[in-house]
Amino acid sequence: MEYDFQAIEKKWQKIWEEEKAFAVDSRPDPSRPEFYCLEMLPYPSGRLHMGHVRNYTIGDAVARFKAARGFKVLHPMGWDSFGLPAENAAIKRRIHPRVWTEENIVQMRQQLHRMGYSYDWDREIAAHRPEYYRWNQWFFLKMLERGLAYRANRWVNWCGTCRTVLANEQVEGGVCWRCETPVARKALEQWFLRITDYAEELDAWLPKLTGWSERVRQMQKNWIGRSDGALIRFPVEGVPALEPLEIFTTRLDTIFGATFCLLAPEHPAVPRIAIGTGAEAEVSRFVERMMKRDVARLDAQTDDKEGVFTGRSATNPYSGERIPIWIGNFVLMEYGTGAIMAVPGNDERDHQFALQYGLPIRPVVRSADPSVAPPESAAYTEPGVVVDSGPYSGMTSTEAFEAMLRTGEEKGFARRATQYRIRDWGISRQRYWGTPIPVIHCTGCGVVPVPERDLPVILPDDVELTGEGGSPLERSPSFTKVGCPRCGNPARRETDTMDTFFDSSWYFYRYTDPRNELAPFEPEAARCWLPIDQYIGGITHAILHLIYCRFFTKVMRDMGMVDFDEPVVRLLNQGMVLKDGSAMSKSKGNVVEPDAMVERYGADTCRLFILFASPPERDLEWNEQGVEGCHRFLERVWRLSAPHFGGKPPAPAALESARSERETALRRKTHQTIHRVTEDLDRRLHFNTAIAAVMELVNEASLFTQAGTESESERASLREALSITIRLLAPFAPHFAEEVWERLGEGGRLRTLAWPAADLALAEAPLVEVVVQVNGKLRGKVTVERGTSEAEVLDRARSDARVQAHLKGKTVAKTIYVPERLLNIVVRG
Repeated sequence: MEYDFQAIEKKWQKIWEEEKAFAVDSRPDPSRPEFYCLEMLPYPSGRLHMGHVRNYTIGDAVARFKAARGFKVLHPMGWDSFGLPAENAAIKRRIHPRVWTEENIVQMRQQLHRMGYSYDWDREIAAHRPEYYRWNQWFFLKMLERGLAYRANRWVNWCGTCRTVLANEQVEGGVCWRCETPVARKALEQWFLRITDYAEELDAWLPKLTGWSERVRQMQKNWIGRSDGALIRFPVEGVPALEPLEIFTTRLDTIFGATFCLLAPEHPAVPRIAIGTGAEAEVSRFVERMMKRDVARLDAQTDDKEGVFTGRSATNPYSGERIPIWIGNFVLMEYGTGAIMAVPGNDERDHQFALQYGLPIRPVVRSADPSVAPPESAAYTEPGVVVDSGPYSGMTSTEAFEAMLRTGEEKGFARRATQYRIRDWGISRQRYWGTPIPVIHCTGCGVVPVPERDLPVILPDDVELTGEGGSPLERSPSFTKVGCPRCGNPARRETDTMDTFFDSSWYFYRYTDPRNELAPFEPEAARCWLPIDQYIGGITHAILHLIYCRFFTKVMRDMGMVDFDEPVVRLLNQGMVLKDGSAMSKSKGNVVEPDAMVERYGADTCRLFILFASPPERDLEWNEQGVEGCHRFLERVWRLSAPHFGGKPPAPAALESARSERETALRRKTHQTIHRVTEDLDRRLHFNTAIAAVMELVNEASLFTQAGTESESERASLREALSITIRLLAPFAPHFAEEVWERLGEGGRLRTLAWPAADLALAEAPLVEVVVQVNGKLRGKVTVERGTSEAEVLDRARSDARVQAHLKGKTVAKTIYVPERLLNIVVRG
């Protein structure tokens, strides 16, 4: 009787579908606590890849294990289905992106179904469907009411041919990735969300996210980028109408060493600052060239420091010194205020720039250790003792900072400030395939929100997608022409659509109440399931997606929609799937198609390999020999179980009568395995070691079978080992486990059974190994029964030849005994 995985897997997938095996309701059940298990929703590209398979297999193993442990598990799936790839595919294939997207969803849903994942498909959502994106629009309007959404001019990457904003990733070598037109920096009016209003809270909550890896928390902390310092006002000479330059610094202690100022090319003062100085043309040429630079390198710590003198000077409010104002290529408008005070004696970048242009270098902070000589050809960048700084000389950096700040506050040119690297979230996209932003532009009334009763604002179908000429929505009169909701006069709809991160920032709330037509979700439904107990996804989403969904949760909390602060309790970032040492990609030709593997080996084999080959947080090297090994293991379990198919489970009395040494050894191994697997899944998500433990149990059961099972108690001990093996395999290879369970005649659906409980007394080994040390150094080991006294362990140690050699001629001063683990014999002489 062979293991026909194709027939078995299709059989159980059909049964699960017909029985709605994984559907769950939100009604409270005091006997079953809720558990929300979620993998990051996929973009419907048309094909699953092995990264998907790994992510979803991990999540499914967690969901099935938690269900067996008595939890009521919510395990949903949906589609992050808006976005530029669908629009590009539509242009290339001359097909509407909706058609392309829906076809891909059908195909990927079939693939997920074929893998046997335990999704509640009744809760499926898709971002491109109006019943979902109407609530994107609702959230936008609520944020607009609260002042969290606003429209402003900001610098963007602009392609003049495509007439669209480009993300940094879409600019390659300074040109548009699509049409290769040089990309410029352009000030453009767009929509933003005030995520900076929550920057302090987003940063402060990171240490409390103890279920997240330190790596992810640090990545978010760096992105938020909190800096504590001071804002200083530097008056500009010769331009009375120009506001003083506001400069943020964390090193106020170095201000007497400021020998010039630097502005970002996009700084709002730049267009006026050089007027009348004779430097206008040179400044203009420099700024124009900077606007065309490769934006992918804007944040790089490049050695190519460039600048231009504006012809103006600013006044250092502390020293009264006139210092020249330059424009520099490494100063970014996105950070701080877009202006810096340059202290080349105590800052490495400023030092390089000063050397490049022959500007003064004046160190004003030196090491507090007089034996440490100041660097001759570099900046001293550490805190220390302040020198050549007027009344502040001789103070430490900390003392000088506070004293200088008091002076600046008293005189009105300085104040304490905290700045963040994070900037408000720009959500405007000049695309078609996204959520329409629900506002109307009226010449008389200005920006008018679309009334909630008119939501959703539907994407029109009469749009030609060419990839050129700006937003396709601009060319749809049926969409753009509309009456103003306030005055009734002709007006124009907003033609920007939302960043697709908006879609994925709250989707997990919709899963809790997916068919609600009156609200995004009922607060009671959200309280039932959220926050997410286990969230699983790639490290590539560790910053933007997770910061945005944390922001959304805090906004919802302040709106009274939820009563918690953070959306995710426990986060797992699974590693990548590699082949030949590189991440799988079509361009490298190293992609392994999941469908081909499932056809050849079955879904359970693929699942088992994905979980067994590597700890989940580490990268996994694809190895078809490993896949074959997992398949052979399942076949081995099948053969081991087959002689018992159709039989009746032994009576409990037969198992209780097991007394022989080999029976006790097998039963001990069985219950040790239950304990090990439970611990590995409950606490650590170490699927690989859990599966290894099951494999060890199978080895023991095979040896037991080979020795024969003559008595009823021996058959009962073996049968216990087999049934436990199948139950422990259920989260990893569910089709296989259900089929073997049914054929063993155990009764009932395996998925409905409680997780097996280990008999810890039986699981305990009767013998333990005690390490023996002499004066703290390992000298031997002795094996003794549990409960053996210290005196007996010492006698056993003394009889060990290796220990005797180190006791000879010496006096035992004392012993230190850790029961059943370690004996340290302290000797003299």
